[in-house]
Amino acid sequence: MNPLITELKQLIIDALELEEITVDDIETGAPLFIEGLGLDSIDALELGVAIKKRYGVKLDPNAEDTRSHFASVDALARFISSQTEQGEK
Repeated sequence: MNPLITELKQLIIDALELEEITVDDIETGAPLFIEGLGLDSIDALELGVAIKKRYGVKLDPNAEDTRSHFASVDALARFISSQTEQGEK
C-alpha cells in the first residue's frame, strides 16, 4: 500500500478520534462522507485542519473542487501528492 494512503488513514483515525476503526477498516476508494466512513461537515473541518498541519496543504472550503478532494482517501492522496513532494515517497 502507498505510504501516503496509510498515513492519511491513520491521520483520519487520529484527528477524528475514531478509536474503534483501524487503518485496514478504511477502504481507500470508499466515500468518506455520508456513505462509506460516514463523516460529516464538522469532521471535514477537523480533517482539513489536520491535513494542513501535517502536509502544509490548505483545502479551501469555498472552492468548488474541495468536495471532490474529500471524496475518498485515494482522492485526498492524489490531491496532497499534487500539492507537495510527500506523494513522491
